[in-house]
Amino acid sequence: MDQSTASRTGWLSGTAALVASLVGLFLVLCWRHPGLLTTPELQTVHQAAWFPWLVYASLLIAFVLAMLNLVLRPNKTLGLCAITLTILASLRGSITTGLEVESSQVFFGLDFFVLNVIFTGFLFVPLELLFPKVKDQPLFRFEWREDLFYYLVSSLCVQVLTFLTFGPWQFVLAHTQWTEFRHWVGSQPAWAQFVEIMFLTDLAQYWVHRLFHQVKFLWQFHAVHHSAQSMDWMAGARMHFFEIVILRATTSIPMFTLGFQQGPLQAYLLFLYVHSTFIHANLHWDFNWLGRFFVTPRFHHWHHGIEREAIDVNFAIHFPLFDKLFGTLYLPGRVWPTGYGIGGHPVPKGYWQQFLYPFRKRS
Repeated sequence: MDQSTASRTGWLSGTAALVASLVGLFLVLCWRHPGLLTTPELQTVHQAAWFPWLVYASLLIAFVLAMLNLVLRPNKTLGLCAITLTILASLRGSITTGLEVESSQVFFGLDFFVLNVIFTGFLFVPLELLFPKVKDQPLFRFEWREDLFYYLVSSLCVQVLTFLTFGPWQFVLAHTQWTEFRHWVGSQPAWAQFVEIMFLTDLAQYWVHRLFHQVKFLWQFHAVHHSAQSMDWMAGARMHFFEIVILRATTSIPMFTLGFQQGPLQAYLLFLYVHSTFIHANLHWDFNWLGRFFVTPRFHHWHHGIEREAIDVNFAIHFPLFDKLFGTLYLPGRVWPTGYGIGGHPVPKGYWQQFLYPFRKRS
């Protein structure tokens, strides 16, 4: 192995070691403090017999990869950081025996973050490596740490986001008497409810999304999402906290006020999560036949394109039909944008700078 190959292998192993050590440390913290750091729905997972073995496997993988980094790469920062985190996780995991169940009504979704990254990463990273749209885009591309931090914030604040976004539909539910209609909606086959949820939610999101582009104040928030200069499975996570609140609060109204059952609702939320990641992914699949009826990566990449033709087009999340009906469809045959972001790239780098960006006075 020549020096450059060894150095690159060392960098990749060091980065993977750092990720694995963070996963291990987060899992240990969730394991030891389920009342504070885990979502209630997932607490039974941490009590499963296999969960400690998952923790130990993450730490072992992190340690092995970190040692590989120390051997192959002159700059050993990544490996040393990973080993430090692994040791901290190991110490925290051995201080006590059994679970320390803490009674707390407030929780942070650290486990939700770990599951988010593991699930989407294992699903989309192999696809992007095998079928990339931008072939020379590295796995850990520019600003990947920033977008990963967006994942972390939205996951840790899942309880706050839920509280803020449930208010509008709970208000509608409390002030409407649609008993017979809701019963009829809930009595439909599950597949019909699923399709209806998709259609109605997309109609609401189309107009909210379009307002975020056309109202100057709202655009300052949405510009953060469009500031990503590379498209991949992590790019969709870059959304301003207040945009998430507004978007979820408005689009959840048709989901939760019309009488749909929990089964179709949960299935749609899982589908939405995977689909929103998919349409941002670095995949070259055109899906030309499907793209006429359903939003695909090329459709949404044009929404993020840096070309003049890509400004204020393709607002739909599921159905291009809405863009066609309201005159905002742009999907040239088999052509992709040449780049992504906003002309002049006015949005600053870094999570906190981007968080403050909409509130800053501009000349």
